[in-house]
Amino acid sequence: MVRRGDRSLYIDLTGDIALEPDSGFDGVSAFSEDLALIRVNNNYGYIDRSGQVAIDPQYMSATAFSEKLAAVRTGTRYGFINSAGELVIEPQFILAEPFSEGMAAVKIDEQYGYIKADGQRVIPPQFQDAWSFSEGRAAVRQAGKWGYIDPAGAVIIDPYLDGAFNFSESLARVRQESVWGFLGRDGAIAIPAQFDFASDFSEGLAAVMIGVKWGYIDPTGAIAIAPQFDYAANFSEGLAAVKVGNHYGYISKTGKWVIDPQYNNVGSFSEGWAWVEAANQWRYVNKTGDFLKGKL
Repeated sequence: MVRRGDRSLYIDLTGDIALEPDSGFDGVSAFSEDLALIRVNNNYGYIDRSGQVAIDPQYMSATAFSEKLAAVRTGTRYGFINSAGELVIEPQFILAEPFSEGMAAVKIDEQYGYIKADGQRVIPPQFQDAWSFSEGRAAVRQAGKWGYIDPAGAVIIDPYLDGAFNFSESLARVRQESVWGFLGRDGAIAIPAQFDFASDFSEGLAAVMIGVKWGYIDPTGAIAIAPQFDYAANFSEGLAAVKVGNHYGYISKTGKWVIDPQYNNVGSFSEGWAWVEAANQWRYVNKTGDFLKGKL
């Protein structure tokens, strides 16, 4: 999805216009599972890839589809619809996370629990906060501390952490007081807390901040790319966006520049392209730094 003037459009991988949504829409989103959110008069619905309205704008709030379901709000409560627009789980939740690994975290009264795609409550509400499942684990907060549960609701890692996030490549970044490290799925400390900040592992490396500079570590905790950047993003398709001074560029997994820092803002690579912003213009570049050209 791109924007030209006051119009939102969709382009294909050649840069040509693939879809021009109805100009009457107040907003559109990226596609997820062949449907994209639209906003009309502060109500949300969905269009299909032909641009036709698949689900009428009728919801006060809505999320992208995940595992064939989307959370929608009617009144003060969230429920879930399927891709046909049928309400399959009645609105009853104060908050609702997307489905992941067959379950969704939902808030009932003042506590979080988990439901399955049929709406059945499989883990009773009992947590102060809860994340989606990833790699068979979900971070939950009890008595102000974070731990992890398995899909049966059993506590696998006791709540003792000040911060905890999703597992990625069998490791989860966690925080103890103000320093960050990583745990394995069994709860064992894989990389001791020692970083001023940390990102998730992606393609075998994780961005970490030491002092005021960012670099990358491998799954053993060894420095793979020395801290030298003012910001560092996750690797995607073999490249990572990093910032030096006021500009972003891209490096390889060896830490060498592939695209020199020259952009004011950047995104991750997806299907061979990444969005970049320079001189108040937004464009796409490939892994050699060439711009996407089309008939737009």
